[in-house]
Amino acid sequence: MTQVLHIVGGGMAGSEAAWQAAEMGVDVIIHEMRPTVGTFAHQTGNLAEMVCSNSFRSDDDEQNAVGLLHWEMRAANGLIMTTAYEHRLPAGGALAVDRDPFAETVTAKLRAHPRVTVTDEEVTTLPDDGQWIFATGPLTSPALGEAIRAETGSDALAFFDAIAPIVYADSIDMSKAWMQSRYDKGETEEERTAYLNCPMDRVQYEAFIDALLAADKTEFHEGETAGYFDGCLPIEVMAERGRETLRHGPMKPVGLTNPHAPDVKPHAVVQLRRDNALGTLFNIVGFQTKMKYGAQTDVFRMIPGLENASFARLGGIHRNTFINSPTLLDAQMRLKSKPNIRFAGQITGVEGYVESAAMGLLAGRMAAAEILGRDLPEVPKDSAMGALIHHITGGAEAKTFQPMNVNFGLFRPVDGLKGGRRGRKDRYKAYTDRAKTEWQTWLDQC
Repeated sequence: MTQVLHIVGGGMAGSEAAWQAAEMGVDVIIHEMRPTVGTFAHQTGNLAEMVCSNSFRSDDDEQNAVGLLHWEMRAANGLIMTTAYEHRLPAGGALAVDRDPFAETVTAKLRAHPRVTVTDEEVTTLPDDGQWIFATGPLTSPALGEAIRAETGSDALAFFDAIAPIVYADSIDMSKAWMQSRYDKGETEEERTAYLNCPMDRVQYEAFIDALLAADKTEFHEGETAGYFDGCLPIEVMAERGRETLRHGPMKPVGLTNPHAPDVKPHAVVQLRRDNALGTLFNIVGFQTKMKYGAQTDVFRMIPGLENASFARLGGIHRNTFINSPTLLDAQMRLKSKPNIRFAGQITGVEGYVESAAMGLLAGRMAAAEILGRDLPEVPKDSAMGALIHHITGGAEAKTFQPMNVNFGLFRPVDGLKGGRRGRKDRYKAYTDRAKTEWQTWLDQC
């Protein structure tokens, strides 16, 4: 009788792992504690629910490492990426999705798969037998977190994630705001107008920064250290680093022309991205925050065009945990002290929906191959998948290990290409060409 693969957590990584294993012919049980046990950030019991953003970031598979990861996942029949394309929203060069239909479709596909069973139960221990993948994500339950700490002999590392607010479109003043993607990027008119822009002059910007710095913010519990992942910093933390920081980050005014005042260059611009296919909800881009709810409404309504904004969701902050994977995991993503257990997703120290799903894809294939008695060839290090898994399972310095997005800095140099500004475009294209060849060869051998 074929052994069952148990997957704990039905987020991006767990859903992708389950799909890959089931497609290889292995029976899978997904143990997802929601909706029986809720979390701070989740609002439904759907699998693959998106809580921090509706974006999978850049879709450029020739000049961007995360776009390359998109390509590799699609080539591997990845559930997350194929479903993302089914529910794609205009977002310039990014891959943004209609988050609720996306999660509903992932859930339906998995529940309909003849080899997949979904249970709504909380797993609080690390089993001694059977094949398991733990993909519990950044909001691992306290009980399971304690079990992981007890097994690994050290505290799980921790940092804090913030989520951005969502605004109802009909509450935005379009006599002040306008639709335009930065530099008019996009192949269609819909893509070139994928973002909603709210301009600020210098006086408005300075007043906004003052209010942001003075606002009431969430206090951490005693003993908690407020470390943040740089890719998801709260806006007030960015503002504390310098008054111009936001103007060179999420509020940069470049590549945009205000049709209400075409001869006036904005000092700063707040961008909102469509959050659903109906266009009724907009996410404030880069505006993750730890401000208290009352302060958020006061401060965000200082933004021109949002004076009467109605919020479908306010921002918030939550604790995010991950293990020291270079120390604890082997090259097959197995826990060295309990090799019947694999980890996947954000808990391994990768950051982002795409990277989490990618590690789920590999963990699912590796676990299924082990159950079926098959040998998988080594994941090619020159692919985006290989660069990322190599980083978390041995390439990173364990003493300073922190969450990491996929990036070309993780890739081995391409022979014959030199660094420098002149050769960057050619270098990135060489990385992606090599990666695609290596990844397709690996898939053909599996």
